[in-house]
Amino acid sequence: MDKGNVSIYFVRSALEAVIARGIDPAALLRKAGIAPVLLQSSQSRVTAQNFSTLWRGVALALDDELFNQDSRRMKPGTFAMLSQGLIHCPTLRLALLQMVRFFNLILDDFQCALEVDHRHAHLVIRETAGRAPHVFGVETLLMMQHGVACWLVGRRIAIRSATFAYPEPSRSAEYQRMYSEQLCFDADATRLSFELSHLDLPVVQNRDSLKDFLRGAPANIVLKYKNTTGLAAQIRRRLRTAARTEWPDFDVVADSLHMTPSTLRRRLDEEGQTFQTIKDQLRRDMAVDFLCHTDRSMADIAGDLGFAEASAFHRAFKKWTGASPGQYRQRVHAH
Repeated sequence: MDKGNVSIYFVRSALEAVIARGIDPAALLRKAGIAPVLLQSSQSRVTAQNFSTLWRGVALALDDELFNQDSRRMKPGTFAMLSQGLIHCPTLRLALLQMVRFFNLILDDFQCALEVDHRHAHLVIRETAGRAPHVFGVETLLMMQHGVACWLVGRRIAIRSATFAYPEPSRSAEYQRMYSEQLCFDADATRLSFELSHLDLPVVQNRDSLKDFLRGAPANIVLKYKNTTGLAAQIRRRLRTAARTEWPDFDVVADSLHMTPSTLRRRLDEEGQTFQTIKDQLRRDMAVDFLCHTDRSMADIAGDLGFAEASAFHRAFKKWTGASPGQYRQRVHAH
C-alpha cells in the first residue's frame, strides 16, 4: 500500500487500556517499531504499518478489537467475520444496514445506524445516555465502518461533512485530514455524511480480495481505504517515480490519461480526492520518510520536494505535522 502516517494520538489512545490493565507497553511498541520517545510529543507521527502492527498487538493483549471501549469485548476475529459476511451483499446500502445491525448485536454502549435524507446518507453512532463519551471508541468504529464501506465498493467514499457528539478536541486539525473540512462538534450524535447515490453502488469484493484486505488491515482502514487500481493511486505512483521538480501539472496528467481536465477532476472527486490533495499527501509522506530514514540536509530535502527555499519547506511541514522538520527528526532519533 502507499506510504502514509498516523498521529501519535492514536498510539497513545490504543495504549491507555493496556496501561490501565497493568501491562507494560514497551514490548508492544518495540514489536511495532515505534520509539517510546515519540509518545512525548503530540506532533509525532508513525507510519500506518507501524500503527497497524500496534493495533493488532494491543487487540491480542486485551482480547478486544475495540480496546476496552465498550462494556462488552469485541473479540479478535470479529472484524474479519463482519467483513466476510458483507461481501455477499449486492449493494452498499444493504451492506451498511447489515453492518450496523452487526455492531448493535455485539456492542452494548454504542448504537449504530444508517440514516438518509433527500441528498445524503449518514453513518451514525450514538452512545448510551449518561455515559461519558468514549471518544477513541467512536473514532475506532468510524475508521472501521468507513474503511469497510470504501473497500466494499472499491473506491474511496468522500465524506461531505462530519459531526461529533463531544466537544472539539485539540487535535481537530487531524479530523480535517481524516474525515472532512466540514466539521461540527457538540452535536446530538456522531455522523459521517456522504452522497446518497453511493448507497446504490454494487459490492465488488469477493473471498479472494477479502484475504488481501484482511492481511492489510487495519492499516488500510486507518488511512481510509485506498483503491490501488484507481486514478488517484495511478497518479500517486506516477508522481512518486518522478523527481518532484518534474511533476507535471494537472492538464498534462489528464492528457497522459487520455481524459479532459474536467473528466479527470470529476473522476477524482468520485474517489474523494483532488490533484492538490494527492500532491500534498505525497510530499508530506516523502518528507517524513526522508527525515526518519536519511541524514540528508533540510536544504536537500526541500529541493527534492520541489520547494524553492528551505524556509517554505519548514512552513509546509509544520502545517502538516505541527513540528518543524528539525524538531521532528530530533524526536524520531532521540533514543
